[in-house]
Amino acid sequence: MILECPECRTRYLVPDSAIGGDGRVVRCASCRHSWYQAPAEAEKPRGALTAAEIDDILPPPPPPPPAVEDVGEQPEPIAVAPEMPFQASAPMPPPAVDADPDYDAFAHRPPFRPRRNRARTATVVAIIAGLLMLAAVGVIVWLGAPGLLARIGLPIGAAETPLLLKDNPIERRELENGSELFAISGQVSNPSSERQRVPDITAELKDAQGRVVFSWTITPQQRTLAPGGTIDFNSAKLDVPPNSKKLELSFSGEGS
Repeated sequence: MILECPECRTRYLVPDSAIGGDGRVVRCASCRHSWYQAPAEAEKPRGALTAAEIDDILPPPPPPPPAVEDVGEQPEPIAVAPEMPFQASAPMPPPAVDADPDYDAFAHRPPFRPRRNRARTATVVAIIAGLLMLAAVGVIVWLGAPGLLARIGLPIGAAETPLLLKDNPIERRELENGSELFAISGQVSNPSSERQRVPDITAELKDAQGRVVFSWTITPQQRTLAPGGTIDFNSAKLDVPPNSKKLELSFSGEGS
């Protein structure tokens, strides 16, 4: 049967057995209003009298007793829910299964790229930079500038070299333009039985008191010298200090 709340007009669909043959008090689930619901009318059998016909025959019933506030003996009102339309849900499709046994759901796919490890990249760059620096130092030591290494505090090989220096007399010559040419020359010899590396040569001019007034570096013609071999060197400068009295030659980085 269908019930309708007299207050909010909400309609409910409940079975007849929930009301019973004597009726009962029900409560609206929407507005919480309670009322007495009479039972459903039974189907009239053939030949049965109608209610109006019965009222005409029987005397009128006595008036109903006055309403009593205490309704504790009545059945507990039942809460009914509003009638909701039924909707059939569509069946969910089965989950897709990849037939490839080597499929990796977490593998990188375009346009995704693997995450870079910044710490590992920085370590590789530092190692490469260190190797390049070591290679550069090796090239300097082998091919070229012991004087430069001595100036930065790395006198490699010069202090213990067995090579000997021999200088020729100094030549001073005045040029036509009024400048003075200061020329020196000499020879480097290797008295040892092994091939030796030839470092740069430092030339220092000192005054009568032994103070250095002018100095420069002479680059040899070759960097290695065979056992018992010799090489010549020469160098010239313009306008050296006139108070220079003494020339001293040494290998760059060699202690004074």
